[in-house]
Amino acid sequence: MGRTDRASRVIAAPPETVYGALLDRESLEVWLPPDGMRGRVERWDPRPGGGFRIVLTYLDPADSPGKTSDATDVVDVGFAALVPPERVVQRAVFQADDPSYAGTMTMTWHLAATSEGTEVTVTATDVPPGIDQAVHEAGIASSLDNLASYVEAVD
Repeated sequence: MGRTDRASRVIAAPPETVYGALLDRESLEVWLPPDGMRGRVERWDPRPGGGFRIVLTYLDPADSPGKTSDATDVVDVGFAALVPPERVVQRAVFQADDPSYAGTMTMTWHLAATSEGTEVTVTATDVPPGIDQAVHEAGIASSLDNLASYVEAVD
């Protein structure tokens, strides 16, 4: 049993809008990369059993060396479950030579309607030990902030 990291945030948009941004390639490229990174989706198959590959590039790799190369994290993500508009379960595998990043991390995005919009809770289980917990949770929170900015501007 590995470590579990979490972050949550209320987004001023309905669950259907938030869910749509979780499963739209162009949207994901915009909001998923946390502060200090940019992303490019290389493969996209948004269905249960499908998934995507994302290349995350550090804008300043001197401060945060990548897991795949000096400046990048390459992550293969599979969609384990899609329950519109309530939940997206992803299985993420980092492409890295360092064994401290090995294994499959499960990311569950849970969406719950609230009077203010949607509470989005992200739970990452079996987090590889090479990923610092505080940095990871800050990264998830940053992605949630980006998601909020993205869908609130659209909605």
